[in-house]
Amino acid sequence: MNTGQNTAIVGLQWGDEGKGKIVDLLTAKHDVIVRYNGGANAGHTVVVGDEKYALHLIPSGILYEEKLCIIGNGVVVDPVQLIKEIDTLRNRGIEVGDNLRVSNRAHVVMPYHKEHDAALERKLSQIAGKGDQSIGTTKRGIGPAYADKVHRATAIRMGDLLDHETLLDKLSITCAIRCAELSALGVDAPPLDANALADEYAAHGKRLAPHIIDTVYELHDCVNDGKAILFEGANACLLDIDHGTFPYVTSSNCSALGIHAGTGLPGKYMNKVVGIMKAYSTRVGGGPFPSEELGEKGEQIRDRGNEYGTTTGRPRRCGWLDLVAVKYSTMICGTTSIACMLLDVLSGFEELKICVAYELEDGTRSERFIPDAKQLATAKPIFETLPGWSEEIVDITSPEDLPVNAKAYLDFISKYLDLPISIVSVGPKRSQTVI
Repeated sequence: MNTGQNTAIVGLQWGDEGKGKIVDLLTAKHDVIVRYNGGANAGHTVVVGDEKYALHLIPSGILYEEKLCIIGNGVVVDPVQLIKEIDTLRNRGIEVGDNLRVSNRAHVVMPYHKEHDAALERKLSQIAGKGDQSIGTTKRGIGPAYADKVHRATAIRMGDLLDHETLLDKLSITCAIRCAELSALGVDAPPLDANALADEYAAHGKRLAPHIIDTVYELHDCVNDGKAILFEGANACLLDIDHGTFPYVTSSNCSALGIHAGTGLPGKYMNKVVGIMKAYSTRVGGGPFPSEELGEKGEQIRDRGNEYGTTTGRPRRCGWLDLVAVKYSTMICGTTSIACMLLDVLSGFEELKICVAYELEDGTRSERFIPDAKQLATAKPIFETLPGWSEEIVDITSPEDLPVNAKAYLDFISKYLDLPISIVSVGPKRSQTVI
């Protein structure tokens, strides 16, 4: 297929919106699927028939034959996790060969990044008199790997794994610095062995060498050949390092704005941006959550939605839909249409609340999202209440067959956001989709 129509898939909330399913659905209409940010902290779940796949690094399009999957330069790659993921897919009969390519400019997550991640979280949670200051990371080493990228001198890139001498030179410097940092964070660990790490990760590089290329030129070649590209974002807009609820964010630009830096393709090649949102709100880890429901209703949402992290298994915080937050994300991402996920979870609720504005600390009303965590924590949600529906909707495939109140709920969302809802998901399977 050579349509030249390029599409971005972005999460509009705090992650876990169901991006994996939508990428899987739209892959059929695209030739190339690209991850442009994040690392193994992503957890994109795809259900094909009776088979369930959890993908952390490899683009969800890998489940389709004859599709090119690219891990772009903006991703931080854990080679151990990547090899494990490749082997798991192959053992399940999924081809992973020349159809997977990894940027030689993507930065590497090393073991000391994970140690540093966990140690820093512990230290932040122990700071006397300050309460728990931890961010709630996945402890996968993502933040420290991005920090090394910015530091430059201590960074390791995927291309470095192909050159043992270069890798050893860099690790000799990095290991000395990392040992000092880990010691300062209270980690009682043996000194890092640069030679052993160089041998280990050069071996990983040898294993991954067939996949490691300059993906920037590869993607521009794809554009010039008229191939349709699907951009798969990890995490979500409200976790964007620049535009999310700072400091309770991830370490990369996970809004649509991160696509260009994370792939090397400029904005003129973007045709559509599909924003993915749940029919309610969830969040993992720390940070403000104005529409969080701490009582029975929140538990009901969690149980019906199986709201536990794909990557960590942590229970997600659950609450009512916050349209103020979603509308902000559509603005940042340039969203052209909406995919509303997990509508089926709301079946059985007598009434449904939607946050349409905030009451600020000074008593004023605001319909603008507040990306500063401290300020957002003081905002109180102002809700509209809509009638719910009792019918289960998991087998519905036509929008006309949805319950009247479900259609009214979707209409409210569409009008508030001033965007069309192009996809409605009523279950995890490909077939459980209303288009």
